[in-house]
Amino acid sequence: MSDSSPAPVVLDVWCELQCPDCRTALSDLAALRARYGDTLELRLRHFPLEKHKHSFAAAQAAEEAAEQGRGWDYVEAVLTRVAELDREGEPFLIRVAGELGLDVEEFDTALVDGRHILIVDADQAEGKAIGVTGTPTYVIGDERLDGGKSQEGLRERIEEIADRLLAG
Repeated sequence: MSDSSPAPVVLDVWCELQCPDCRTALSDLAALRARYGDTLELRLRHFPLEKHKHSFAAAQAAEEAAEQGRGWDYVEAVLTRVAELDREGEPFLIRVAGELGLDVEEFDTALVDGRHILIVDADQAEGKAIGVTGTPTYVIGDERLDGGKSQEGLRERIEEIADRLLAG
């Protein structure tokens, strides 16, 4: 018996966990998830910016959270409290992991041993290669939408493209 459900449409979300614009984007992402469910796959892509000194560690922390099965929960928890990340840095990242019931020792070790650095570096390199300059930036189908300048009308645009791709 063949499974006739179409493959999900992929929305790459180039994000940085110390970025206030990415925090603003959370409501759009929640609305997209609610509307499309499993037919839209949201993929977190890392694009830490040099001006935010904790963003590289935060990207690694998000990868560790994903490995422990709570990637998006972690991303949302950190983004809603960007000011605390600004102030506290890595101790805050570890604390959030604990609040979500993740393995804190494993988290701590992951940030020390740098096991996720290659993923973050690869995302950043790919982002630069396709013209990502700020966050959030979305890529769906073959279109790049830059939310770092303005998020006005972006969700509608993503929905238009997703509907078209899903209609196939």
